[in-house]
Amino acid sequence: MGGRCAWHRCMFQEESGLGGTDSVRVYFCGTGDAFASGGRLQSCILVHAPDVRFLIDCGTSALTGIKISGLDPSGIDAVFVSHLHGDHYGGLPFLIKEAQVTGGRGKPLVVAGPPGLEENVLGLMDLFFPSPEDQKHGFWPDFRVLPHGIPIEFDNILVTAHPAAHSPMTHPSCLRFECCGRVIAYSGDTEWSESLPLVCAGADLFVCETFQYERITGGHLDYLTLLRHRHELDCRRVILTHLGDTMLDKCPMLEFECAHDGMHVEL
Repeated sequence: MGGRCAWHRCMFQEESGLGGTDSVRVYFCGTGDAFASGGRLQSCILVHAPDVRFLIDCGTSALTGIKISGLDPSGIDAVFVSHLHGDHYGGLPFLIKEAQVTGGRGKPLVVAGPPGLEENVLGLMDLFFPSPEDQKHGFWPDFRVLPHGIPIEFDNILVTAHPAAHSPMTHPSCLRFECCGRVIAYSGDTEWSESLPLVCAGADLFVCETFQYERITGGHLDYLTLLRHRHELDCRRVILTHLGDTMLDKCPMLEFECAHDGMHVEL
């Protein structure tokens, strides 16, 4: 897996100053847990490839994180959701409503994730933005379901979902993205499972949730368990995210990089 990872801190730069035209850039717009531990925003990662831009998860604060980062939400081509917890998909109503109100989106938006995602988003729209009009009026994404174990192609992105060990009612997945010759793996929320080595095999980047330092509650990965399984991770780089209180103070001392809001990396 490579040597020790240094604690990595860098603020967002202007997109024009980042790398060459064939680079893939990963922006961490939200790296916190559901409870804003450490004042962090909820899960949201924006991947900027030469021909496509996509979100990995879209937590409730996603639109805030995207705009603080100086990025344009209307340029996003797709959103991929790992599971049906609000800190991972609750930002979709705001992303959609902005496009409906401003008319600023000039292209379609694919939203892919677990079964029930579109119905849940429609329900949230009715709660957050009650209206006599059809919620799909003017603009509505193309919602699709990501089946487990079957690679699906979206606009030059090959996505494969694998089952995660999290709350079953949320239909959780770990996600693997192949795009522009790079592979990005994402754990979603999960305990250690046999899916993780499959998802991150040969990956350029593995973004791994580490909610807790040692196991306190089920459904999430803890840092000490991750260390015990590190020999199973065949990937070039690991960055930890979805960090809870027990992780935040320890980040500078850990063997893996810890993401923070406003961080970007180039692959």
